[in-house]
Amino acid sequence: MPVTPDKRSLEAFFTTRADRDLLHRFDPEQVPGHVAIIMDGNGRWATKRALARQFGHRAGAKAVRESIVTCLELGIRYLTIYSFSSENWRRSAEEVNGLMSLFVEVLTAEMDNLMAKRVRVVLIGSETGVPTATLNAFRDAERRTADNDRLTLLVALNYGGRLELTDAVRSIAEDVARGTIAPDDITEDTISGRLYTAGVPDPDLLIRTSGEMRVSNFLLWQIAYSELWVTSVLWPDFKRGDLLRAVIDFQRRSRRFGGR
Repeated sequence: MPVTPDKRSLEAFFTTRADRDLLHRFDPEQVPGHVAIIMDGNGRWATKRALARQFGHRAGAKAVRESIVTCLELGIRYLTIYSFSSENWRRSAEEVNGLMSLFVEVLTAEMDNLMAKRVRVVLIGSETGVPTATLNAFRDAERRTADNDRLTLLVALNYGGRLELTDAVRSIAEDVARGTIAPDDITEDTISGRLYTAGVPDPDLLIRTSGEMRVSNFLLWQIAYSELWVTSVLWPDFKRGDLLRAVIDFQRRSRRFGGR
């Protein structure tokens, strides 16, 4: 079960003066249950330093680790990260292959920490085209972390919101054709139950790094009422204080879900 944020633990975790100042505005009773992140800017981070893009992805992996421990500290129950979109296959073979290998490397290196911190790993997206070694690493991580209960980490790999909806509609259509469900019986819950995220609450807060103002085909159904927070910080530079700042901004908003 999630751990309620503890003041002493928070003060030990957020050590910079800027972060400590933010803590005074943080409400431990109003924590978003589910945070989703579009992790953008790895390539630009590397280019600014005259490095190959792969160095940006490696730096980005460290930012993922930072976000995981911050979510644990703040008491957030679900974290979904957009790690590789269904459109990213258009990138160079070298970059794609490097990313697929990096997934395996990071999962292997972080498994003990994931277990110690009781983080459950869930893979969402299409398996089509994903290298066997990468897929097997995620499936092994899912199996080994299945009983962990502090944070569920959903990794969107080969993911596209339109593809997800297409798969859901196709699945429902097959049931209609078999006569196991009538068209008039299809509801929003029916569709939600066929998504990759079935059983997971919709994100309360969607964060995008690097300053781009778009959702990039990410969780199109699920973010219908999510609060959006955009920062110009490139993903590898995204620190625990940035996530805290996003959560505090979320807490200041009034969520009306279409009401007045």
